[in-house]
Amino acid sequence: MLDVCATEDEATPVLGRRALLLVGASACLCAAWPGALAQTAPAGQGRAAWPHKPLSLIVPFGAGGVADVTARTVARAMEADLGQPLVIDNRPGAGGITATSAAVRAQPDGHTLLLISNATAISATLFPKQPFDARRDLQAVSTLGHFDLAVCVRQDAPWQNLAQMLRFAKDQPGKLSIGTIAVGSTQNLTAQMLKAQAGVEALVVPYKSSPEVVTALRSGQIDVAVDILSPLLAHVTAGSIRALAVTAAARHPLLPDTPTAAEAGLADFLVSSWNGLAVPQRTPPAVVQRLNAAVHHALAQDEVQQQLTRLGVRPAASTAEGLAQLLESDTLRWRKVIEAAGIAPAA
Repeated sequence: MLDVCATEDEATPVLGRRALLLVGASACLCAAWPGALAQTAPAGQGRAAWPHKPLSLIVPFGAGGVADVTARTVARAMEADLGQPLVIDNRPGAGGITATSAAVRAQPDGHTLLLISNATAISATLFPKQPFDARRDLQAVSTLGHFDLAVCVRQDAPWQNLAQMLRFAKDQPGKLSIGTIAVGSTQNLTAQMLKAQAGVEALVVPYKSSPEVVTALRSGQIDVAVDILSPLLAHVTAGSIRALAVTAAARHPLLPDTPTAAEAGLADFLVSSWNGLAVPQRTPPAVVQRLNAAVHHALAQDEVQQQLTRLGVRPAASTAEGLAQLLESDTLRWRKVIEAAGIAPAA
């Protein structure tokens, strides 16, 4: 592994005065950046290596869920690259505030990571008194993947496609019921967006969990379910429910015959849940770059891609800047949806 103060070109032997000038410039840059050197230089060169101890990945969701499994899958692949264990630390609840607070307070040395998501963006509006600003206090590293959502009905539902379902909702205002998980979740807000963009009146019914939503759909307590694909796939495959549309920009590889919402007649309707990695602000840039490279390498592995695809996840690494922009845009987007739906923030 090369010293972080050496670029790819500088690592190649070059003769002459030009090389001496280049080395001198690099030395000056490194002298001005002691924190980065202390954290990233390889062992055996007079400085401590990074990482020099196990890393912790704080996950604001319970063990076993799709976000947790995604984090564990990518973490296992990153371990070989980083040369240290990456330990999952599940801290669910409180809208992610507990987990994010722990990450924000951690030493910015690259040994503590946080799984962030669109829920991070949503909680900025739902919990305005949280003791941090995720956009200010966290440094983005990379996205891990995007989670498609689906609009599903019972197998015996009278609507064969999304257009028919929406036509029913327009013809009989207030009669259509849409089940989602908790108020303020991505699924719940997606249902609110669906109503608003389609211009229909419908009852959005919140449940505690995805299994409860599926049970309510299959038993006829609700007409429609809006959820991420992972808890729906087995039921769709078994034929007990039907997917009318996915909300992503493209059809999901596991449901090639299910159209996107745009293809099904709801133009420009695009929603995707996502996960990414972040570290405390002031983490040395060289460490952020190293972590970003490890994510890219992990997500390029066939086994990792296959595991995530089976979960209904679209593997996707990004630049640190790309994830920061996604968090910013989603924070603003969901704020508008929450306000339009009349969902009151927590006191």
